[in-house]
Order: sequence, then C-alpha cells, then structure tokens
Amino acid sequence: MEQVIVENRGAWVKITLNRPDAKNALNTAVLARVAKALEMAGQDPTIRAALVCGAEGNFAAGADIGEIETKTTAEGAADPRKAHWATIRAFPKPLVAAVEGFALGGGFELALMADMIVLGADAKLGLPETNLGLIPGAGGAQRLLALAGRARATRMVLGGEIIDAPTAYDWGLAGWLADGPALPEAEVLIARMCKRAPLALQAAKAVLVAGDEAALALPEERAAFERLLDSTDKAEGIRAFREKRKPEFKGQ
Repeated sequence: MEQVIVENRGAWVKITLNRPDAKNALNTAVLARVAKALEMAGQDPTIRAALVCGAEGNFAAGADIGEIETKTTAEGAADPRKAHWATIRAFPKPLVAAVEGFALGGGFELALMADMIVLGADAKLGLPETNLGLIPGAGGAQRLLALAGRARATRMVLGGEIIDAPTAYDWGLAGWLADGPALPEAEVLIARMCKRAPLALQAAKAVLVAGDEAALALPEERAAFERLLDSTDKAEGIRAFREKRKPEFKGQ
C-alpha cells in the first residue's frame, strides 16, 4: 500500500497521507514523499497549487512515536526530517490543507505550514508533545503563537489541550469551517483559486510567508526540541504513552 498517494488534478495536485491504521502518522518516509511531491509540483509549470489531506477520516495524528523513541539529541541535529520540513515550507505555490479527524503534533505542524486550512466539522487539533516529554519540533509552537496569540498557544503547548474545529476556527487557525467533511470544500476552493493569476499567487504567498515568519523563533524551537531528545522524561513520556498510563516526570 502506498503511504502517500499523489494525484494530478490538472491545475493542482492532491497529496493524500495514507497510513490509516496509524491515523496517518508522519513517519520519515511519509514526510519525505510529501516533500518530494511538493518539490516536483513546484517545478511543474502546469501545476498552480497543491492540496494535502489524510485518508479515512484523519489528517495526521502526530509523528511516528517509534522513530522518536530512541532518537538522541545528536541524531535529532542530523535528522533528515528537517530538510523535508524545509522543502514543504519552501513550496512556492498555494498549499491547502483539508483537515478532518485528528491533526496532532507533527500533523498539526504540517497543516500550519499550509497557506489555507479547511476544517472538517469533526477536526481535532493539538500540540500535545509535552505529554511525551518533548515540544513541537517543526515550528508548530511558533506558528500557533503567531496565529492564536500567547494565551491560547500556551493552553495548547504547555497545557496539551486538544481543541475542536469550531474553537480552532474562532481562534483564527483556519479560514474555512465545513459543515461536514473538509475535502469537498477544499477541492472547490483550490479549483477556484487555480483560475487566478499564478505568478501573482506565488508572489503573494512569498510576501505573506516572509512577513508571517520574520519574527518567529524557529531555530530556537528546533534546538530546544533536539535537547529534550536525550532526557529521561522523554523516555518516560513515550513509555507511558505505549503503556496507556500517566507518565511520572522527574525533570531529568
């Protein structure tokens, strides 16, 4: 089974995360395939935009815990995922995320890299990494802070709160809230947008991203994430998650 399905829809490309048994968790192979698909779409003059979604009712329920469990600080510093995230963020054309079901951790970070988010009525969003003794590692806390403000970002990052679709929409995390599934509305949105001037869309995206991220502490967030990879609390957090119990953190 293909873990990522890429479909050419003419003026745009549809990228579907396809690990439904794992709620489409973003392992390194999936992230690499998404990055490659966007890199190719960025170079194709016939493609004007891209849409990313998840299979079978979920967007992406975080990163792959198995890959993080034994990862050290040194390995985190050399992690190929950093290059994949950078490629996704560098996609020069409009990127739409159709978010249904769970979008947690790395899944929510992927959605936050989209230029436009359409939320399904059942969407659940969160950055609960502190439950595992970690923090977001792909800029999620910074982008959430910019969108929702300090008080709300603190609720989600420090408090681990998972919010529903109406709350996320009210907080300004998404521009669209569907009555049902997100994908149909997202497909209408991207098809309509592809009729607009492509060079103007790319120029507009470039200045919006530059303005949005100019003041974000993205390198500092990543460095803090990498330092935590060697902590005892990280090991305990993931062990407790696997054992379905509350972790006992010791600040080590």
